[in-house]
Amino acid sequence: MLNSVLTMAKAMYRKEMFYPGFMGLFINPYYFARKGLALHLAEFAPRISGKVLDIGCGKKPYKSLFSAEKYTGLEIDTPQNRATGIADCYYDGNKIPFPDASFDNVISNQVFEHVEQPDTYLDESYRVLKPGGLFLITVPFLWDEHEQPHDYNRYTSYGIRVILERHEFEILEARKSVADIRVVFQVLNAYVVKATATRWHSLNLILAALLTAPANIVGEILYRFTPRNNDLYLDNVILARKRSTQLS
Repeated sequence: MLNSVLTMAKAMYRKEMFYPGFMGLFINPYYFARKGLALHLAEFAPRISGKVLDIGCGKKPYKSLFSAEKYTGLEIDTPQNRATGIADCYYDGNKIPFPDASFDNVISNQVFEHVEQPDTYLDESYRVLKPGGLFLITVPFLWDEHEQPHDYNRYTSYGIRVILERHEFEILEARKSVADIRVVFQVLNAYVVKATATRWHSLNLILAALLTAPANIVGEILYRFTPRNNDLYLDNVILARKRSTQLS
């Protein structure tokens, strides 16, 4: 009985971390960022089907959004990633271990800022896509350094567009996630989480919930009555396409 309750609690907690609802207001210090990403990804998801490659899949938190014929998670080959057993394939971070035009669609979620060689990354993503295939990429614009030392870039809406087009992707839609007063409260919470971190994981969870819930609640209320600011936002969400024919 206890094991069943704990399993349900863990599942609920995980859901609120990536698809935050009402409970997320009180327990998720990244409430605004994660909620924004989940909403945009869910809206694009119906267009992503067939054979899908998730590059830098992590724990595959958004896999359930996509009705894929086959969903393949790819991760950097490290002992830590191998230990989780979640990714389907591993690679060295350079050449993707699949033939040309292997996938109908490719996903890259909050990974591109950690890529040391972005040109190689995009060339490889383009290579394994079928002509006309979609590339769904999210990348932060405003965020603290994280997963150090492997945090290399931040991209403006113009910067991410330029680099994608340079690699022959056609931009279909570009969005700015959380472009309003909530960005202020999300950055505040990101500061609080790191400023109060201890060596005890359970205590960190409790502190994060207690200290960041007020900002979540106030931000959720205020953004309904304050204007957007398209110049200050959290994440870029881009849907691009591999051209069916090469440009001359």
